Amino acid sequence: MNDLDRQLIALLRENARMPVVALAKKLQVARATVQNRIARLEQDGVIVGYTLRLRPEEDAQQIRAIMSVAVESNREEAVMRMLRGHVAVVTLHSVNGHWDLVAELRLENLEAFEQLIGSVRAMSGVKATETSIVLATYKM
Repeated sequence: MNDLDRQLIALLRENARMPVVALAKKLQVARATVQNRIARLEQDGVIVGYTLRLRPEEDAQQIRAIMSVAVESNREEAVMRMLRGHVAVVTLHSVNGHWDLVAELRLENLEAFEQLIGSVRAMSGVKATETSIVLATYKM
């Protein structure tokens, strides 16, 4: 991956629906160059999908939280598999330090939030959890 690829990825992160013509203009390259680069990045598995972001006011009714999870040493894969399968888990990170996993959660209400916390704590292999509700997001 070179500088042009990194610039292209940065533009796509900003707006994944930006037309190829607009991307080419911003990057000062031919439209075909952008199309070929995107195709190659997708084929190589660098770009694995596209997503959307909602205006904060559209997402305001959802509960957002960050959950840290400590896992028994030989159970991390199994716990990750279970968390990946839960609709409320938006992202899942393996991290170093006191916690083994960090999950970003999005839920409809406090009842669903409480149920999710209980189900994660009851998972085989989970030693401990700590969850914080996100009050505000300042940079996206």
